[in-house]
Amino acid sequence: MKRKSNLFAICTTVLMLLVLCPLAAFAEDGEVTSKMAGTFWSLVPPVIAIGLALITKEVYSSLFVGILMGGLFAANFNVLKTIDAVVNDGLIAAVSGTAGIFIFLVVLGAIVALVNKAGGSAAFGEWAKKNIKSRVGAMLATFVLGVLIFIDDYFNCLTVGSVMRPVTDAHKISRAKLSYLIDATAAPICMIAPISSWAAAVSEFAPEGQGLSLFIKAIPYNFYSILTLVFVVAITLMKVDYGPMALHEKNAKEKGDLYTCGDRAESQKVQGSSKGKVIDLLFPIIVLIAVCVFTLVYVGGILDGASFIDSFSNTDATIGLPMGGLIALVITIIYMVARRVMTFKEAMDCVPKGFVAMVPAITILTLATSLKNMTGLLGADAYVAGLMEGAAAGLANFLPAIIFLVACFLSFSTGTSWGTFGILIPIVVAIFPSGSANLIIGMSACLAGAVCGDHCSPISDTTIMSSAGGECNHINHVSTQMPYAISVAAISFVMYVLAAFIKSAFILLPVGIVLTIAFLFVMKAITKNKA
Repeated sequence: MKRKSNLFAICTTVLMLLVLCPLAAFAEDGEVTSKMAGTFWSLVPPVIAIGLALITKEVYSSLFVGILMGGLFAANFNVLKTIDAVVNDGLIAAVSGTAGIFIFLVVLGAIVALVNKAGGSAAFGEWAKKNIKSRVGAMLATFVLGVLIFIDDYFNCLTVGSVMRPVTDAHKISRAKLSYLIDATAAPICMIAPISSWAAAVSEFAPEGQGLSLFIKAIPYNFYSILTLVFVVAITLMKVDYGPMALHEKNAKEKGDLYTCGDRAESQKVQGSSKGKVIDLLFPIIVLIAVCVFTLVYVGGILDGASFIDSFSNTDATIGLPMGGLIALVITIIYMVARRVMTFKEAMDCVPKGFVAMVPAITILTLATSLKNMTGLLGADAYVAGLMEGAAAGLANFLPAIIFLVACFLSFSTGTSWGTFGILIPIVVAIFPSGSANLIIGMSACLAGAVCGDHCSPISDTTIMSSAGGECNHINHVSTQMPYAISVAAISFVMYVLAAFIKSAFILLPVGIVLTIAFLFVMKAITKNKA
């Protein structure tokens, strides 16, 4: 019955599109300006794609339906122009715009395959069994590693996942929980770290010369990011889970089933060398981190005299990460062959295996980016900017909370927190007086909302990377993470309402932490009673 209803949902949507297409078969030739640009309809394609993905649990077809609808809207339902928009402005632009990240994904997949083949992952798993004694310890170790890798969220997701999977598997932690731990530390820690690719992105969108300063001043008021980190530690220590995550964790603990439903990754496991040691995992990861940090600041111009912080502000992760990844891959191959844990031919065989392991993530990322491009064609940014300017007139005291909600919705609908920065930061700067406390709180509300929507959205690149890092079915990750993200978002909303009247982070942050822990005590009591 469920499969029939899922199929019915997809078929109904596609049928509607096919019925509408012929209506514009005789549309006028020439340049097409969408009649739906800059209106509410500009956000309909991503919302439908997200809704279908959550209903059907099938992400590829859902994203494609969203792309097709966006193309139809952008081309005023002209069939040929729709195809042109979907292929050229959507898919081709998505591949060319994110080619660097694709290369980094493939390279990282190859490094993971090399580490597995060398026996490094197995050796680390054995070490972890002896030194990490409990599920709580394994989850906290995952959290700490995620906090330490604050340079870039893509790098964080994939690195933490590849390192900690053997540890969490050994302690029967579900892949959904692992992906949540990865996702809940990746973007939030990057958002409160002054030296990160996210800080650089915010600096780019803020007024010249004020970017990094505003970013640092906004950190104490970035309630969603800070409270998410508190939330992760609290649910780990309190051993509380609710929503779909509770079922995944129960199956993992009681049945040893790490997946519960959806795709399973056992077929990707490789028989490792018996000569493998923990250093065979640590050395490639350390080299990867060191080289990627250097290539990021190199791309930012550190060798041309720029400071370390300025280099991060000017860097391009789509160039720096693949450059660093390729160098690290070559060093890793030389190291593995020199260690005689594998032959050169075996090392080369790991490269296509790493590519195959990353195909699902690359496919979803391509479709998600295409959907973002369609949303851009429809002028969603202009529509949201209009809403924000209207809200600023009559709701001054509640403006930080409104900015937070708008940023959440925009980031959720478009799947991009960086795009949300680009749309909302200029508006926030224009609304509030320069240098005021309201400007700092408004900026933090924008950044926090962007991270929150990014966490909840199935079409977010960071969410997709977290699924890939944890080797978890993507929809499983989204559905289990969403209740947790919404819980922290609700508390953060309350904090931004209070922030309009209490402009002190020293008062607000402790209140937010107390509310978070109190909420979890209530949820623990509720779930205990249900059990």
